Amino acid sequence: MSRTNFDQLLQAGCHFGHLRRKWNPAMAPYIFMERNGIHIIDLHKTVAKVDEAAEALKQIAKSGKKILFVATKKQAKDVVAEKAASINMPYVNERWPGGMLTNFPTIRKAVKKMTNIDKLMNDGTFSNLSKRELLQVTRQRAKLEKNLGSIADLTRLPSALFVVDVMKESIAIKEAKRLGIPVFAMVDTNSNPNDVDFAIPANDDAKDSVEVILNACCAAIAEGLEERKVEKADEKASAEQAEEAAEGKKRAPRKARKDEAPAAEVEVAEEAAAEETAAE
Repeated sequence: MSRTNFDQLLQAGCHFGHLRRKWNPAMAPYIFMERNGIHIIDLHKTVAKVDEAAEALKQIAKSGKKILFVATKKQAKDVVAEKAASINMPYVNERWPGGMLTNFPTIRKAVKKMTNIDKLMNDGTFSNLSKRELLQVTRQRAKLEKNLGSIADLTRLPSALFVVDVMKESIAIKEAKRLGIPVFAMVDTNSNPNDVDFAIPANDDAKDSVEVILNACCAAIAEGLEERKVEKADEKASAEQAEEAAEGKKRAPRKARKDEAPAAEVEVAEEAAAEETAAE
């Protein structure tokens, strides 16, 4: 069953492309027609591409890896933040910090700095600072939170990127390609789908369009996470059963052989023989 359908995409306006003069010829296979100088995207191909991308994202999530969502444009940033947070995935919806992937250790240092400031604030170390110094530290903390707070839990490089607007997030895509990280992206008619691994042809300028695509992809990721939980629970139960079985074998008494009478029967037989001897 498809993750989405033609009618949902049509109502969300996913079919609206850019003006003909702004088009990228590489998008020709995904363009259905031209109307009033605007390209119309073939939504049947969009449905197929959404299903393909969703299945790949599901497998990545099922393996326990992280997917980084990137959308810094005004129309998409709030939607991406909401959807990514709902499935506990990192996201970037402010300025893309240059070198975030290719210079990841430096970014981690900045995140640790933010954590250290929190610790010092909680243990009262900053209580002796002047108002000016405290204000400077507070501003620095707020700036770090704004730019890096959403990736605080990202302790290693992500296994995939999901991008809204290929042209706007070109730096993030270049860094991911350099490191061999697969890129999933919504691609409009003015973009090159060959720049990403999983292109989803759709309108990337409308909030409703972004939301309907993200709903399908995030639902697939949630399924992958749920299946991972179930598999872990099954593995844990199997391990516990195997451990109980091993302990049971150790505690089990030695079975008597067929030619070996139980101790109680031997004692009864000896008493009977002694009585017969006394009677004689």
